[in-house]
Formats: sequence, structure tokens, C-alpha cells
Amino acid sequence: MTRDLALLPKGHLHLHFEASMRPATLRDIASEADEPVPSWSDFADFSDFEAAYGDVLRLIRRPDQLERIMTELADDAKADGVVYVEATLAPVLHQHLFGGDAEAVLDFLLAAAKREEERTGVVIRAMLASARSGPVELAVEDARLAARYAGRGVVSYGLHSDERGFPAAPFVEAFDVARTAGLLITPHAGELVGPASVREAVEVLHADRILHGVRVIEDPDLTAEVARLGVCLDVCPSSNVVLHVVPDLDHHPLPALLAAGVTCSINADDPIQFGPNVLEEYELCRDRLGLTDEQLAGCARASITASGAPEDVKTRALAGIDAWLAS
Repeated sequence: MTRDLALLPKGHLHLHFEASMRPATLRDIASEADEPVPSWSDFADFSDFEAAYGDVLRLIRRPDQLERIMTELADDAKADGVVYVEATLAPVLHQHLFGGDAEAVLDFLLAAAKREEERTGVVIRAMLASARSGPVELAVEDARLAARYAGRGVVSYGLHSDERGFPAAPFVEAFDVARTAGLLITPHAGELVGPASVREAVEVLHADRILHGVRVIEDPDLTAEVARLGVCLDVCPSSNVVLHVVPDLDHHPLPALLAAGVTCSINADDPIQFGPNVLEEYELCRDRLGLTDEQLAGCARASITASGAPEDVKTRALAGIDAWLAS
């Protein structure tokens, strides 16, 4: 007999809000917009993926559609055994629905998250993220917005989009603003660019967590340093395969990272485009990568301890993980 991974309490720390959308919801909003349903079987590269994400975003045309996504995010999280979600939000993507007011977007989404928490018991907090391919000044504005909502639903600040040709160092001011407000520092790095990107996240941005980060394995010394510092990598195995970061799941470096002592969480990233939800990612890590229940429980612990979850949520979740492993 094997333990039921749906019963393992877990956090979901690398989930882009819009991409948590169910396929049925995508079909519905496409129908409402009288547009074809976006489809994809593969992405030639990251630019192709970003263009496809834009196709999804353009179909979201009313605030109630955002509410539906939040409701289904909470329901799906509960079904997967997720007790805490740290969803990546970018208010700039939807401020056109709210008269250009980014605070109004954030107020709306955080209120929806609170309602779903009360309904389902799944605790939902926000990571605000800026595009590293965008202006530094806009990122500083995003960080200031995140800072104003520290303690009011926003717990972390990140940097996403294409790493190639867009280093993180110019965004130091934005991360300083976020850190001063007590937010976790959670940039994407080590996905499209190798260890140099991870080193920049660690040494320049002083990251608490790194979203992806898997290419650090190419530098054993840096891998050891990341392990020593306890920086958590929010790993998304299926995403790495679909976007050609690794050739296939069997060659994913997660087992090697864990063997090197690196703290890792397991996540789905963009389920609407990559397929698996977070429970399925755990199952793939067991069945294809050969992770033991002890290793999977360790990843679940990392998803709680490295998160911005309230302390009482962490305490309950960690006790639940211990109980799962003891079962």
C-alpha cells in the first residue's frame, strides 16, 4: 500500500493566478467573448509560451470571470490536499477592467481570496510580481503597491518573464522596497538562463525562495551554497519539460537537488498550459522521478516553512505532514 498524496498537507507556492484556470472555464470565457478556444500542443520556446499566455489573458474581460478563477483555484487546491496557496498576481494585467486602478484590482482579488478561504479553509495569499522585461520604474511601482498591502494579503514580491537578456540586478531598488516592508523575496531564476541567474538572485537580490532555480545543478559549488543558505527552490517539473528546460521528466534534476541538500517545493506553475495540477506533480515525482514518501513529505514541509503562510497555518500543516508520514 502507498500513502495517498491527496491527504498530504501541502502548500502551492508557484502558481500564476490566471493559469490556474480550468479548461472548461477557458472554453466558457472564449465562448462568451465569441473567440476561438486557445489551444497548444507544444511551445517552440518561452516566447511562444508567453504569446499563448497573452491569448488567455485577452479572453478575461469581466471581473466576475476573475472571481470564478479564484473560486475554482480554491476548490482545486482543496481537492489536491493544498492547505495554503501563494498565488502570483500582476494587477497591471487587469487594471483596464477597473478604470486603470491597480489598487482596485488588488482589493478585488484579495477580497475574493478571503471569501474562498472562509468557504473552503484553503488559505490564499498573494505574491505580486513584475516582468523583468518591463521598465524598472514600473517594477518599483509594483513593489510599492505590494509593500502597501504587506500584512493585508500580500506576502511576497517576485520577478518573472524571460530571463534571456533581462538580468535581475537593475531591479534591486524594487526588491529593497519589498524587503523593507517585510515581504519575502521570490524571483524567477535559473530556468531559461543557467547558474549565473541563480547566483544573481542569491547574491544580488538575496532571495528567500527562487521560482524554478533548477539549473543551479549545473554549478556544484553554487548548488552547495544554495543548500547551505536554505534558499527554497519552487520547482515545477512538468513546466520544465514543456518549456524545454530539461529534455524529459526522467532527466529532471529534482532528485539530484534533494540529494545535494537543496530545499525544494513541488508546484504546477501554469496548469492550463502545462497540464498537471499540483497533486499530479507530486504523483509524477513519485512515479517517474522515484521520490520516496519521506522526500515528498520533505518537499511538502518546504512548501509550508518557506511560505508566507500565517504561523498557525504552518503549525497545523507541519503536524499534518508528520501524521501523514507516520500513517
